Amino acid sequence: MTSLKSFPSLEVCLSPSLLHLYDTRGAVVVIIDVFRATSTIAAALHNGAKSVVPVASVQDCITLGNTLPNSLTAGERDGKVAPGLQHGNSPLEYPSAFISGKTLVLTTTNGTRLLHMIEGADTIITGSFLNLTETCTFLLSQKKRVILGCAGWKDRFNLEDTLFAGAVVEKIKDQFTIMCDSAKGAMHLHNQTGGNYIDFLKDSSHYKRLSAYGLQEEMAYCTTPDLHPIVPILHNGALVVHTF
Repeated sequence: MTSLKSFPSLEVCLSPSLLHLYDTRGAVVVIIDVFRATSTIAAALHNGAKSVVPVASVQDCITLGNTLPNSLTAGERDGKVAPGLQHGNSPLEYPSAFISGKTLVLTTTNGTRLLHMIEGADTIITGSFLNLTETCTFLLSQKKRVILGCAGWKDRFNLEDTLFAGAVVEKIKDQFTIMCDSAKGAMHLHNQTGGNYIDFLKDSSHYKRLSAYGLQEEMAYCTTPDLHPIVPILHNGALVVHTF
C-alpha cells in the first residue's frame, strides 16, 4: 500500500485575508475568481488573445494600456466597469473576432489583487469552471504541492470560488494528501450541488449583487464546465496559454 507521504499536499485558502497562513513558496498556486476574472481570462486566451496582463490598480491598467501595442484595458470595481477603462470583466465581451491577437490588460476587485499577493510560488495558474478539467490535468501533471486560492469578495468568503475549489479537490483528491479542513469542506459543499452549480449559487451574495446589473446570463456561462479548455499560466508578468 502506497504511503500518504508519497503524495504532495493540497490546501484551499478560502480568502485573501487568510493567505498569510499558507506557505506559497515552491507551490503550484491556482487563483480562483469565478465571478468573473478567471472566467474572463480563460475565455479571452482560448479565443485567441496574445496574453492577459493582470494588474492590481486601475491606474496601472490605464498606464500599461497606453504603452503596450495592440492592447485593451479592462476591469471592474464593485461589479461595474471601472472609470477610465475601455471594457468590462465579462467572458462574453471577448469573442475571437474581437480579442484574437490582442493583449488584454485586466484589473478586478478581487482576482487580480490576489494574484499579486502570491510570493515565491513555483507556478501560478488561473482556474474557473470554464477550464475545470484542464486545470485538474495540469495539477496532476505537476506532482507538486498545490494551494487553491479563492479570491472571495473583498477578503470575505464566497460560495462560487469555494465551490470551484471543491470541484477540483473532488477530481484530484486520490493523488494528493489532504490534511486541510478547508479543502474537505469545499469538496463536501461541491458534492451537495449534484453538478447544478448555477442553481446552487442563486442564493449567494455575489449572484444577487451581479444580478442587480442584469448579469444572470453571464453567471450561467461562468459556471458551465470546460467551455474553454486551456490553462492560463503566469509567465514574465503575463498570463498565456500553457502548452502541455
